[in-house]
Amino acid sequence: MKICVAGQGAFGQKHLAGLARIDGVEVVSLAGGSADTTEAIAKKFGISHWTTDLSESLKLPGVEAVILATPTQMHADQAEQCMRAGKHVEVEIPMADNLEDAKRLLRVQQETGVIAMAGHTRRFNPSHQWMRQRLESGELKIQQMDVQTYFFRRTNMNAVGQPRSWTDHLLWHHACHTVDLFQYQTGEVATEVYALQGPKYPELGISMDMSIGMKVASGALCTLSLSFNNDGPLGTFFRYICDNGTYIARYDDLFDGNENSIDVSDVDVSMDGIELQDREFISAIKENREPNSSIANCYPAMQTLDRLEKSLSP
Repeated sequence: MKICVAGQGAFGQKHLAGLARIDGVEVVSLAGGSADTTEAIAKKFGISHWTTDLSESLKLPGVEAVILATPTQMHADQAEQCMRAGKHVEVEIPMADNLEDAKRLLRVQQETGVIAMAGHTRRFNPSHQWMRQRLESGELKIQQMDVQTYFFRRTNMNAVGQPRSWTDHLLWHHACHTVDLFQYQTGEVATEVYALQGPKYPELGISMDMSIGMKVASGALCTLSLSFNNDGPLGTFFRYICDNGTYIARYDDLFDGNENSIDVSDVDVSMDGIELQDREFISAIKENREPNSSIANCYPAMQTLDRLEKSLSP
């Protein structure tokens, strides 16, 4: 299967590394935002064609699918561009930074019939897959998910410490992971939501701190704290407080409430959530089926994010 990857930054490289471990896949083009860095990353991963124009990649013979790891503000338009060109598309989280654009992508997917998937990696991390298996079996029931998403982003840097050409967003990007995962793991859409945000940071023009609360009809709660001001351990940490135990998920790794490691190595074929996400995308194309984290499956998270945004104080 011939694939194009758009985005030469931190997450584009994570996808390229994951794809390199998947048989029957060839990345034939890398479309980036900067000529120098795009050429360098293409050489690093042995990709013969690179460009700064996505439409050029889409015209290459035999390209079936595209993975978009570009700036958030470009996701919706580029995803529609790919679908209109008849290409299957996996767009990194979030699929859009507003509800209307997400609604547009859902409509375009229904019109074109291509496979369209959002990069909701938490659904694929072995840690969260382990939890889902026990939640579905009835062994565990969530009482509360307590989540911390902490970074130190007072300058516009990406996940590997390089300058960004765009500004990140706590709500539509980072909270999106938790909003979707909470609804996915409980099997319910939040019935009650609230959000609070701190003052806007002059240099970036965004709020650097946010607090979110959600509740589903069954009674389970989610408490989410987000900050770009945190100068300490960085990342997102999920505490599942259940009726029969407490578990802490740190990306692909899982621990019990007393910090004892839980072996999740046999949950799936890899311990890399990004790779597993890409494997699902490729399998869905080959099997002509709706993927887990399809645009349609993730749309309810976008609706909840819209409700949260509307609840924010000015």
